[in-house]
Amino acid sequence: MHIVIIAGGAGSRLWPVSREAHPKPFIRMEDGFSLLQKTYLRGQAAGVMESVTTVTNRELFFRTEDDYQELKPRQPLHYLLEPFGRNTAPAVAAAALELQKNYGNDALMLVLPADHLIQNETAFARAVATASEAAAEGQLVTFGIRPTRAETGFGYIELADGTYTLGQAQRVARFVEKPGGEVAEQYLASGRHLWNSGMFCFRVGSVLEELSQHAPTLLQSVSETLANARRSEGKGHTVTHLCAERFGEVEDDSIDYALMEKSERVAVVPCDLGWSDIGSWQAMAELTEPDPDGNRVIGDVELEGCRNTYAHSPYRMTAAIGLEDLIIVDTPDALLVAHKDRCQDVKKIVTRIKARGGDLHQLHVTVHRPWGTYTVLENGERFKMKRIEVKPGATLSLQMHYHRNEHWVVVSGTALVVNGDREFLLQTNESTYIPAVHHHRLANPGLVPLVMIEVQSGEYLGEDDIVRLEDNYGRCE
Repeated sequence: MHIVIIAGGAGSRLWPVSREAHPKPFIRMEDGFSLLQKTYLRGQAAGVMESVTTVTNRELFFRTEDDYQELKPRQPLHYLLEPFGRNTAPAVAAAALELQKNYGNDALMLVLPADHLIQNETAFARAVATASEAAAEGQLVTFGIRPTRAETGFGYIELADGTYTLGQAQRVARFVEKPGGEVAEQYLASGRHLWNSGMFCFRVGSVLEELSQHAPTLLQSVSETLANARRSEGKGHTVTHLCAERFGEVEDDSIDYALMEKSERVAVVPCDLGWSDIGSWQAMAELTEPDPDGNRVIGDVELEGCRNTYAHSPYRMTAAIGLEDLIIVDTPDALLVAHKDRCQDVKKIVTRIKARGGDLHQLHVTVHRPWGTYTVLENGERFKMKRIEVKPGATLSLQMHYHRNEHWVVVSGTALVVNGDREFLLQTNESTYIPAVHHHRLANPGLVPLVMIEVQSGEYLGEDDIVRLEDNYGRCE
């Protein structure tokens, strides 16, 4: 079995925790694991996992790699890096073509979204075993979730014959769009409809045969994109960088529309997995046990006279009095307060924030980089202060800025600094000044993290005022 993890989308309905540079798959759950890590571990627990292919945006590669390395993976890791999103059909097609090249037509691929949660992993493993048997026989297998309510936010799968039997592969009559409330009630009562989970199991040769029949133009475009891709290798992984020009010509379509709704070889395995796509803050709230008044809290929260309220406040103390049916989500730079029935409208707020400029839709106060992290401590008129932490052995790019000067002060660790024509070491409590347009570089030659404070001053302090001259992470392109 080869696991294919699809990690796309910004998860804007979970703003302000989910942002473009830190989307939903990287959200850490109460057990300390991110949704991406839990997806990887779920695939590993489901059976023999020969390799893992992750399809994600190229800007998220190093963040994804960091999450995987925390798990000390033993399987080969393959990355397909998209320059921009093109929905699930191109992602699945690209993964299938790469698996065909590396492992042959008989390889089985289990396609998993990176941002879903499954609480009953034993039932999931049983469902995967059933799906793999059907996939080996040439079926395109999807996983249908036993509905527990008349949900209008999910697509549905209608069975061809009778009612569903948990854990048994069955024929599919059709895929159904998100229904209205009355229709959803009928689906719930029918016993013939399942929620569409967006998880799949295919034999590589079978899915490529069906794509060539039902989506030949898309498959050809993806094939040409891969032929023009740039490939690189690292320790324990290979990376395929998809060509932006070619990828821009690929049709933007979901695997459901492009293939599953057209193929006559589709089967579904009905499941009861404790599944959630965590598509809103209300769905996130339901993962936490309520108190007697229906309140659910994460972090340092005090509630007085509140009912059915969810408060997420891991960074500072939050107090609420006399509230009912509200969602409160606090982060260091943004606060969300919403009625629980309007959670889907968070996406509208994010659209307006993006339109007005700034980076609240994109970045957190703490930003992850391939070399470590930086945290904005204060941002004022003509100055900005950051806390920078560099991993042992890591090196930032050789760069320059047109508009800003920088002061660096080492808090702990040892810094190797290039400043103009000079290269030197800085120890704790030592500092250096870097004028605008000076070439400069920072590295951590030590065995412990390097922590320093950076004070920027100048007319313009935006993150796009960086000219990279050399970079260990391929960011000069």
